Amino acid sequence: MPRASAAAAARTAQQVLDAATDLFAARGFAAVSLDDVARAAGVTRGAVYHHYGNKAGLFRAVAARLQARVADSVVEAAEHAGADPRARLGAGSHAFLDAITSGPAVRVLLVDAPAVLGWREWRELDAENSGTHLRDALRAMGVDDDLLGALTAQLSGAMNDAALWIAEHEDGTRTRQQAHAALDRLLAAVAP
Repeated sequence: MPRASAAAAARTAQQVLDAATDLFAARGFAAVSLDDVARAAGVTRGAVYHHYGNKAGLFRAVAARLQARVADSVVEAAEHAGADPRARLGAGSHAFLDAITSGPAVRVLLVDAPAVLGWREWRELDAENSGTHLRDALRAMGVDDDLLGALTAQLSGAMNDAALWIAEHEDGTRTRQQAHAALDRLLAAVAP
């Protein structure tokens, strides 16, 4: 019997997380209440509190899941690029830009997360996911340890800002192409 209860609890937690992801992406953190999430998930508000503690805890879980998805996209693209470190960096960076600008990721991770989680926690979450892979890719290309942190931060910041720039423009395809072309230039400067 406990397994059925654990499985049901896991399903409920997943339903809440899915509903919250959709709502936070569509309306933003400030415009979503836990009652909204509970209704969308088909559960009680108490179930939301039970699994996530409060609205900030729920948002934190949504952001962590989205960061992990973006990082998975980066890793998958880099692995498919072969053994060349430059090709892996390029593929992973382009995958990051596409993954963070698709679905709920851009609004949750780049618009709301720095304010809701705070700058330090947001940076840590980024560093634990895509930032780790970026740092590893730069290290594999032979970037000196003296510059590794600074270069990781600057390239990450450029890609995050490019993602926001894409999200702000209505001509998504053209803007996306321009962002990818600019990213190629940045990467060429990093890895001549």
